[in-house]
Amino acid sequence: MCAWPCESKWVNAFMVDEVMVKPVYRLFILLAHHTTMIQWRDRLRASGIHLCISLAIATLAALLVFGFWFPYPYREISGGRDLFLIVVTVDVVLGPLITLTIFNRAKPWTELRRDLGVVGVIQLAGLLYGLWTVALARPVHLVFEIDRFRVIHAVDVPAELLDRAPKELQRLPILGPTEIGLRPFRDSREQADATMIALRGIPLGALPDLWQRYSLSRTAVLAAAKPVALLKTRFPARASEIEAVLKSAGRQVGSTSFLPMAGRKSYWTAFVDPVTAEVVAFMPLDSF
Repeated sequence: MCAWPCESKWVNAFMVDEVMVKPVYRLFILLAHHTTMIQWRDRLRASGIHLCISLAIATLAALLVFGFWFPYPYREISGGRDLFLIVVTVDVVLGPLITLTIFNRAKPWTELRRDLGVVGVIQLAGLLYGLWTVALARPVHLVFEIDRFRVIHAVDVPAELLDRAPKELQRLPILGPTEIGLRPFRDSREQADATMIALRGIPLGALPDLWQRYSLSRTAVLAAAKPVALLKTRFPARASEIEAVLKSAGRQVGSTSFLPMAGRKSYWTAFVDPVTAEVVAFMPLDSF
């Protein structure tokens, strides 16, 4: 004869064990879940702090880049904004993400401090390399070339030729681009050599041995500059924009001249004073 399950001592023992195990198991799962939540909360907090520090450093780097190396309009003409944003975005995002991955309070403090220190060093090295790349791409001179202005960048200038420049121009500026001019060719042979160099893709403005102070090119600048009234005639659809740019610079159409301006990515227009040849404003308009 078969016994009822409740009458078996073995079944009763199993049922007692099951009743006791279930609450313990549930408690274990609850504690594990709670521990995991605490770990993720700590990781998110650490990653957030890292992100804030990274953004603060990136802000300081932006002040350097856009305040000195790429002031307006060079951040547009030379592509400085796009290059800086790529460098900083990668650096700012990767650092906090790595911290989110490796942070764990269960690690010994010395090990955790070492891990975070390594992440910080790698991130700082990446930022410094990125800034070095941006520095190489920075504009150093706005050069008057025969009948136009050209933006010359540090990477455009052959370093081995810098000692051929006038003494005051042998060091590339680090606090923003300066205005310089090109001296006249000494003879037809030098002009032919410069033409051949230009055909190889090296602009005349990047040749240090042709540089001279901007003040020495003032007469040539004034001779090449044209009245703004002519620019308005050529581009009637943008006449109001031209007037707005001059007004923001405190200038009048009748007392301002212009010259075309060649940049790395685009062509602009530079407005100059018809008496002093001082560059007073810029506009994204191809006036060639």
